[in-house]
Amino acid sequence: MKILVTVKRVPDPYAKVVPNTAGTDIAREGLQWAINPFDEIALEEAIRIKEAGKANEIVAVSIGGDECQEQLRTALAMGADRAVLIQITEWLDPTSIAHVLTRIYQREQPQLILMGKQAIDTDDNQVGQMLAALLDLPQATFASKIHIENGTATVERETDAGIETIRVPLPAIITADLRLNQPRYVALTGIVRARSKPLEVLPLAELGIAPQVRVRLLAVERPPARQAGKRVADVRELVRLLKEEARVI
Repeated sequence: MKILVTVKRVPDPYAKVVPNTAGTDIAREGLQWAINPFDEIALEEAIRIKEAGKANEIVAVSIGGDECQEQLRTALAMGADRAVLIQITEWLDPTSIAHVLTRIYQREQPQLILMGKQAIDTDDNQVGQMLAALLDLPQATFASKIHIENGTATVERETDAGIETIRVPLPAIITADLRLNQPRYVALTGIVRARSKPLEVLPLAELGIAPQVRVRLLAVERPPARQAGKRVADVRELVRLLKEEARVI
């Protein structure tokens, strides 16, 4: 079984992200970058499935500029067998990303696509569902446990009502939640091996697709500053403030 895993380059979760001076994007100079944490969880799950003898190849794919090779090399060091970078020169919205991934699916013909439920930079939570619709494949979102057996995937997913268990036939698309696993640290031996693993770079034009971007980034700005809180002397004063100033009672 071949598993395709998406790997998005995002700002490091612990980095301080601010708008650039023009307010058109985030300030990128000196910013640390990483694999989207949800995608990293999806990759770890793919590796565990392979280690269990239920897959024989893991392909990591990223869509972006040449700088995304850094994150793909990390994916190879973790345990992916090969990587594919789809080069783009402009920002793509979730619909466009999903259309590009359909061509990768047609090219690779994986039996399972694993991806993070969302990216931490845009928080869209859309690509997995859109891709499933475009490919007419079964999907399981927000996975907290995955079991592969006899051409099917049994997935536990967290909902507001509790844990839901569903079974989908393969090929299928599964998006990973935080509780699915804890990604491994990249070992030095993995870093060394990654240097010899194939990383293919494909210009978007070679896929024969020209996505029509429907959403454009207009501006990036800081959230408004929060007003300082007030210390109250007693419950009577608190009730008065809630009634007269906050107007919630």
